[in-house]
This record gives sequence, C-alpha cells and structure tokens, in this order.
Amino acid sequence: MRILIVGAGAVGGYFGGRLAAAGRDVTFLVRPHRAQALQSKGLVIRSPRGDLALKEVRTVLANAIAQPFDLVLLSCKAYSLDEAIASLAPAVGPSTAIVPLLNGMRHIDVLKQRFGNDKVLGGLCMIAATLNPEGEIVHLNDTHGLSFGELEGGLSPRMQAIAEVLGDAGFDASTSIQIMQRMWEKWIFLATLAGSTCLMRAAIGDILATPDGSRVIEGILADCRAVAQYNGFPMPPDFDARAGQMLLTPSPLTASMLRDVENRSRTEADHILGDLIARAAQQQGSPLSLLQVAYSHLKAYEARQARGG
Repeated sequence: MRILIVGAGAVGGYFGGRLAAAGRDVTFLVRPHRAQALQSKGLVIRSPRGDLALKEVRTVLANAIAQPFDLVLLSCKAYSLDEAIASLAPAVGPSTAIVPLLNGMRHIDVLKQRFGNDKVLGGLCMIAATLNPEGEIVHLNDTHGLSFGELEGGLSPRMQAIAEVLGDAGFDASTSIQIMQRMWEKWIFLATLAGSTCLMRAAIGDILATPDGSRVIEGILADCRAVAQYNGFPMPPDFDARAGQMLLTPSPLTASMLRDVENRSRTEADHILGDLIARAAQQQGSPLSLLQVAYSHLKAYEARQARGG
C-alpha cells in the first residue's frame, strides 16, 4: 500500500516516520524548504517511546505527484486545509482513502465536498508533539495512538486493509466502528481545554487555584456538551469522569492553542471553537455563553496580531 503523508511536521512526521522505519511505503508531501531540510538532516524523532533517525526520507512536491496513492494521511493545521487539499488532489485516485487527523468536524465537510463521501474516512490521533528549532520532532508525552473508521460506522474491507498496514509500526493503531462519536468526544474535550486555558491564559492548575476557576471550566464544558447533544452526539456516561480527571485536577496541562497564542502564532480558533458555536442551537436573545466569550477572546487576539499589536 502506497502511503502519502501530507506534511512532515510534528504529527505527520511522527506517524509517517514510524511507518517508514517499519518498512512501509511512505512518501511525505512537503514544501520545498522542508524537503531540503529532510534531505540534508533526515527525519529525527525524540520520544520516550524510542528515538528515531531516518537518514533517507522519500519526499514529493505538490507539482511532482505523478500517480495516485492508496492511503493519504492528512495532518495539517486547520487554517492550512484549503492549501493542503489543493496540494494532495493529484494523489487522489478512484480507490484512494483519505484519513484526516485534524480536530473538529469542518475538515470532514470540506473533504467530502471536494473528493466525495466515499474517499473520506474519520480519524483522530492521540499525541502531544512539536517541532524544535532544529526541525526535530519532539514527542511530549507517552501516548502515540491513531484511530480511524468509516464515517457511517461499521467495519469495511478497506478498514481492515489499512489496519494491517498501520499495525505493528511503532505506535498504537486501532479501528473504530463509531469514529464520529470518538471524534466528537475529542473535540468537546479539546474545545474545553483550549477555551479555558486561552481565556484565562493559564494552565489547568492555575485556573483551578482561582476562586471560580472550576466553574469557568465546567461552564465551557457544559456549553460544548450541549452542542454535541444538539448534533446527535451526546457524551457517554463515562465521559465526565475521563474529562474531569484531566480538566478538573490541578496540573500544568495547557492546550497547544495557548502555546500558539504565547508564541504569537496563528491559532485554530475558528476550526475548534468557532465551528462548534456555528453548530449550536441558535436561540435569539439567549445570554452569551462562556464558549462564545472564549472564542471572542481569541478573535480579539487575532485582530490585535493583524494590526501588529
């Protein structure tokens, strides 16, 4: 199975690097400067699960894709989705399967509209990783999982074929017969984490140390849960316990979106928070929710960055 990894950043580089090291047929779709860096330095992963240094990395530029790939793993930032779609389009043939690893749901709608429902699977990854100044991939925690499934549910032959290729490749790969539910659960958790830590500009432990910090987190979580419920994806009974363990227990946990703000970088606010709000039940004259306040806070940050503030 010929695999195209769109991007060789923290997420794509990690899973693609593990797959290449396991002997899979992997090509990275990258921009010219990243291709040059990979050719000169190779692909390096620093991880508690084992370091990796690939000296030979197969790359391709968008204008050099000559034939379709069997599997496309898409791991770009949400604000680069349109550019990524234009780049990977020549790689999509009649039997290509696209597994996106973005958070939220908007990308699913966009991909289906561009390539058709039959080409797109659901997907999510469980990993914290970043690129250091040297361009190396730094794995920040002990988790490195990837899950995928048919959007309509069930277990298809192509899922089984993909599972065989992704399995035993140096990370945890699994199929899901309810991938949309799992994607919504992750979205609700991340939106709460990003909304809370960005609004308060602080880690979970710092927020909980304030007089009403827990109420802020619980309020944003309730807003997010209500959107999922409205869209037909209620959170399961054990969700509160799992989310609470991360969101309501003092720790240095922050969202990557807060790190983006602190680094004065672009954020995925529209994709993670804005799209969630757009999918909520619209009630005229209803009070402003904490989720809306958090989103407005991030949009104000973006406006300030746009004017050079």
